[in-house]
Amino acid sequence: MKAINTIRMGGVDILPLVEGGKGVSISTGASSGHWAAAGGAGTVSIVNADSYDADGNIVPQIYRGRTRLEKHEELIDYAIRGGIDQVRVAHEIAGGRGRIHANILWEMGGAERVIRGVLEGTKGLINGLTCGAGMPYRLSDIAAEHGVHYYPIVSSARAFNALWRRSYHKSGELLGGVVYEDPWRAGGHNGLSNTENPLSPEDPLPRVLALRKQMRAFGLDDTPIIMAGGVWWLEEWEDWIDNPELGPVAFQFGTRPLLTRESPIPDVWKRRLMTLKKGDVFLNRFSPTGFYSSAVNNAFLRELRARSERQIAFVVEPVGEHTTPFSVGARGRVVYVTAADSERALLWQREGYTEGLRTPDNTLVFVTPEKAREILADQAGCMGCLSECRFSNWSQRGPSYTNGHKADPRSYCIQKTLQTVAHAHGPDAGDVMEHNLMFGGTNAWRFATDPYYANGFVPTVGQLVERIMTGR
Repeated sequence: MKAINTIRMGGVDILPLVEGGKGVSISTGASSGHWAAAGGAGTVSIVNADSYDADGNIVPQIYRGRTRLEKHEELIDYAIRGGIDQVRVAHEIAGGRGRIHANILWEMGGAERVIRGVLEGTKGLINGLTCGAGMPYRLSDIAAEHGVHYYPIVSSARAFNALWRRSYHKSGELLGGVVYEDPWRAGGHNGLSNTENPLSPEDPLPRVLALRKQMRAFGLDDTPIIMAGGVWWLEEWEDWIDNPELGPVAFQFGTRPLLTRESPIPDVWKRRLMTLKKGDVFLNRFSPTGFYSSAVNNAFLRELRARSERQIAFVVEPVGEHTTPFSVGARGRVVYVTAADSERALLWQREGYTEGLRTPDNTLVFVTPEKAREILADQAGCMGCLSECRFSNWSQRGPSYTNGHKADPRSYCIQKTLQTVAHAHGPDAGDVMEHNLMFGGTNAWRFATDPYYANGFVPTVGQLVERIMTGR
């Protein structure tokens, strides 16, 4: 195994190990502070992070606004206060060692306001901004305003080319690194393009070599590339270390820090990670963002799949084969479907899926009355956590603050489910985890096979970093 040496990042020499940011109260100040203290780059997520009261208790994020816009303003306030609190915790724990980065999703509702609010409230404490889930063209401008380095997350050389030419070339000296997030292997939301097959993972090496070639064309020979997604043992990436074709490379770990003592996720989640099998984590396209995302296969995802399978097309006037009248909703409004789809829908209704909910694609999905009430309540409770949400039809752009489409019942409220799993404690926590979204990288099954975790061993962050540095 080659020696794993420090790397120049953000103007200082640190270990080439970066903690991946995980939003909604998962990458906290405690986990990122300890990662930085171990010599790497710790990452605080400022995506709806927890804030604390005067006694150190987590402040519940309760929304009292009457309108979506009022609740959206509350969400931004929660996010800024939470981000500030978590960055301060990380800074104190790190004690000047390593780097503290802040991560945000560009498609988060009010992302720019949140970034600026957190930076203004933590002057001098944040060393870098990491941002993905979209094309964050203005990331470099914000970084330049506050004198911090920035780290865009991309999944192709083409994406970085667009970012550099449009914006980043103006603040190239503050580009601390470029995160290549593998769209088939990383946890959470992934950047698969319409031309890429989610079922056919590509070798990351040629894609990262293409990214380095593009960066060299811009004079960025010494700017690190941070490989994210699927990294477990560094000996498996030995060909990448000190590779002159690749240039300086660091490695990002998003899933492995979940299973540490400092990780804030519930114990039942940690135990679940130790039981996963290969294939238990996979890409799906149910997210209200419209992106693919990688999550643990559980009852939550199985219900979403089944919901979309109970789906038929309809028209409002008879045309072609759609001539069979079908009554929808409490008012009994008649639409027209094919004779075969009418039979299918009547069978679903006899099974208890009596409610037909309309989608933006002129289809009906059939759910139980209880699920229909839950969906409609979640849509009504939208607080604008995304810049645009296909589930609730929210858009942060006025004057209507809608995306112009019908709300889509085939998706879900991502804010609700991620807050629920992050704070699932108590006797019913196992059931909560089964019926909510659990993000994870596709290599999460390796917790169960890696001898490092034998007999249920859960390391500290410091111990994990020490282990990673051995390469094995």
